[in-house]
Amino acid sequence: MALKPSNKKTPEEQKADKLAAQDDVLMREIDDAVRQDEFARLAKTWGKPILGLLVVALVAFGGYLFWDARQEAEMEKSSENLVAALDQYGAGNLDSAAEQAAALAAEGEGGAAAAALMLQAGIALQNEKPQEAEQLFGQVATSDTAPPALRDLALIRQIAATYDRREPEEVIARLGPLAVPGNPFFGSAGEMVAMAYMEQGERQKAGTLFGEIAKNEDVPETLRSRARQMAGLLGVDAIEDVDELLEEQGVAPDDAASGAEAAPTE
Repeated sequence: MALKPSNKKTPEEQKADKLAAQDDVLMREIDDAVRQDEFARLAKTWGKPILGLLVVALVAFGGYLFWDARQEAEMEKSSENLVAALDQYGAGNLDSAAEQAAALAAEGEGGAAAAALMLQAGIALQNEKPQEAEQLFGQVATSDTAPPALRDLALIRQIAATYDRREPEEVIARLGPLAVPGNPFFGSAGEMVAMAYMEQGERQKAGTLFGEIAKNEDVPETLRSRARQMAGLLGVDAIEDVDELLEEQGVAPDDAASGAEAAPTE
């Protein structure tokens, strides 16, 4: 008969296990104490700075939310004031519209203020005050906060309002960068630059530019028609499709041909 193995430990082994268990408990207590002491030391050393940073961050975030809400409220108010001024302008109350636009331009900034200045300048032109209009358009054209497109438009309106008092060189220098195909204001700027070329005696440059304007489909038809006539006077053919041009003018190609054949000869 086989003997069963005995799991009973000797007194020495039991004593060793007991000491090991006590050591393990002691090490855990020491480790916990060290961790608590380290945490206390860190809290004492860095607690206030960290708390201060948290407070600053919360204050900054709250300030941003307040600023953002205030900016949005101011933008809404500016938009409402601009609409009110435009309503007065549409109703023919130019003086009232000018007063409201002036108040908005003085209080606000950015697009709303720039639009208000443009409205003021337009009213000044209607009241035959070109110098006042020039000054107002100039404020928008040189503004750092106005949208770029509005600055370009203001520059064009400023030059147009006082074109007769400006030297051709100045017109070309200031509007030249806008008088290129692809620019939204190519037609308006290009027409004034071409006229300035004519004043300088640069007929070829003027004719070429008028021709480019006449052929550009993004330019309003009234301006294209005017440019086409000027190009023709300067010896530049700006007509790409005669039949299409006749159709746009409401003349059938056959009628034009019949008229040409019926024309008397001397």
